[in-house]
Order: sequence, then structure tokens, then C-alpha cells
Amino acid sequence: MTKPEKTNHDTPHVLVLVENLSVPLDRRVWQESRALVDDGFAVTVICPAGVNRDTESEVVIDGVRILRYPLRAATGGPLGYLREYALALWHTARLAVKVRRQRRVDLIHACNPPDLFFLIGLMLRPFGARFVFDHHDLVPELFLSRFTRGGKALLRLTKALERLTFACADYVISTNESYRKVAITRGKMDPDRVTVVRSAPDLTKFTRREPDPSLRRGKDYLLAYLGVMGPQDGVDYALRAVHLLRTRLGRDDFHCVFMGAGDHFDELTRLCRELGLEDIVEFTGRVPDEFVERCLSTADVCLSPDPLNPLNDVSTMNKVVEYMAMGCPVVSFDLTEARVSAGDAAVYVPANDEMAFAKATDDLLSDPVRREQMSAVGRSRVERDLSWAVSRENLVRFYRTAAGR
Repeated sequence: MTKPEKTNHDTPHVLVLVENLSVPLDRRVWQESRALVDDGFAVTVICPAGVNRDTESEVVIDGVRILRYPLRAATGGPLGYLREYALALWHTARLAVKVRRQRRVDLIHACNPPDLFFLIGLMLRPFGARFVFDHHDLVPELFLSRFTRGGKALLRLTKALERLTFACADYVISTNESYRKVAITRGKMDPDRVTVVRSAPDLTKFTRREPDPSLRRGKDYLLAYLGVMGPQDGVDYALRAVHLLRTRLGRDDFHCVFMGAGDHFDELTRLCRELGLEDIVEFTGRVPDEFVERCLSTADVCLSPDPLNPLNDVSTMNKVVEYMAMGCPVVSFDLTEARVSAGDAAVYVPANDEMAFAKATDDLLSDPVRREQMSAVGRSRVERDLSWAVSRENLVRFYRTAAGR
């Protein structure tokens, strides 16, 4: 089979593979794709279709070509994920062959989970494609965190697939220094081939608005949560802490907004009812960026209740940096990467201690001076070190090297 010729004056072509979310909904993947297009690369993304958005099977948006396939999210235990990932791999391989027949692929940019896209890299390597592993999650740790009673055989499988992914990778993009260390030590990667590109808010779009007092629903204060609602994300810890804040600490002057969705959404809304919090807790589901910015501009304290587990301790939580970008003080359990990201913009409490979380929230609500100081520290830290402008520069520099430019 002959290799397709490059076009557009040998513009390097990057094929981005992602399974976790549709694009552009996946903010990190969308930011990376746009940055590469702006720097003169051709970019094609293969991803699942969304449910209420990102539904077209093929579309070009802002110069990024996107091919989508139908995929139903896993339900149940580990076997449900095996079925989901097997179907996603089949669709991704099918569309990757279609793309390669139309145009040469120079670089495959594979985002995990799952750690299966190295197979697409091996499939296209004979045609000159190099494999870039964009390491979003530590899948063995993710397995341990989600499935505390998961089978040993499946855990060994996740570790084997991670080893194979690193072994096939020409380059690795890590989301933080902890992940970079994993790539170098556990993955045996050459340090010169591993670069850090943090997930980060775009400060040209993620800007503070006028507060909207109506979001407080007649209360004095607003607490906010933004993010995924899976079993490892700790929203249940936040709900129990809110319950303690109200019943044990005697506060009834606040309203809570939980923005986001996930496979534990129904269980969390049920827990909210069981705790008798429906009158002060509001679940919005996924919301537009405009609502996120309006809500965070109004919030007095933002919640980062991710519990200590093998995954969370070394993972950067996007919501923490987004809270900081919006000038929101944060309450967090004491996790290694949470401290690296937030510094003095957060209050840290002993891991998984719901009463300590409630007390820290109570203290912040009672201390407007400290909230203002933390707000300024967080915004300044993001502007200086943690914005997408910084990450974009790292990404573009890396890709120019990888593409021989």
C-alpha cells in the first residue's frame, strides 16, 4: 500500500486520539489541537460523539478536523469498561485507517485512558508515524481508586498495558511533575523525551464577571464545586461535609452549587436527599462556560473534596486551577499535587476528614479578609505559572522539536 503524499507544503499532520470525552468538550484536547493548528500543524481528532452536543460524525471547527464515533459509556464494574474500551479501539482504528489513506500521518497524539492506543501507533508506525503519549491519568492507580475490590488479574492487565504504552512511545507529555517522574522511573523513558504540559485555563476566556447574587438563593454565601462526579472525585465527601457544616457547626446562611456530571451523579443526588440537603444544595449537571464563570465569580468558597487515594495524591485537579483563575479561595484535602498547584490559595485539611473540611469551610466563610488574600494569591499564581499561555508555549516548543522543525 503506497504512502499518501503530504500536502500543504509538507505541513506536519498530527492525529489526536481521545476516548474519555468528545471534542471540543474535552477542554485540554481542544486547547492542544487549536494551539497546534495556530502554529502551522494540520490536526485531525478522533473521539467519541457526545450525547447533547458534539454529535456530528465529521466536522471542521477552527481548522481542526474532528471525526466522531458512537460510544455508550460503561456501566457496572471493570468488565463494563473492557467492553467500552474494546469498542472505542475498534472505531478509532477504523477511522485512523481512513485518515491515513487520505493523508500521511506524521505524529499520533494519544490521550489516555485507556492505555490501548499504542496499538494504533504500532499500526501506523510502518508508514512513518511517531507516537506521542499524552498521559492524562495513571490507569493502574485509577483502577485501584475506582474499584477497591477489583480483580488482581485486571490490575495486572492495566500495569502491562501502561508498560506497553511507554515502550511504544517516542515522546511523552505529562500533566505534572509527578506524572513525569512516573514516565521516567516506571516507564523507563528518556527524560529528554518527556515534557510537562499542564492542563490550564485560558485567561483570555476564563475571566471574572460581575457576581450574580441570585445564585445564592437568598443566602449570604455561596459554596461551589466544578468537575467530574465519579467515585474517586469525592463529591460524597463534600456533601457529608456540608451536612456537618449545617447540623454540627450550626451554619444555615449558605447555598451550594455543584456543577458537573459523571457516572455517580444519580447516587450523589440520592445521597443529597438522604442527608436532607435539597433546600441548600443544587446539582446543575454540565453547564455552559458562561454559567461556570458567573457562578465562580459569585462563589465565596470553592470545594476540592478529592479524597486521598493512589490516583488523586499525584494528579492535578483542573478545578483547583480554574477556581484560582477565578479568584476563589479553596478548601482541599491535603494532597501532594493539590499543594503544588494551589500553594497559599487553598486551606488544606487532613485527608478524608469530613469534619475538618466542614470546619475549614466555616472558618473561611467567617473571615472575609483571608478570603480576599487567598483570592489575590490564586489569581496571581495562575497568571504567572499555571495559565494556558504557559502550557501552550511548552506544547508548541515540544511539537516543533518532535516534528523536526
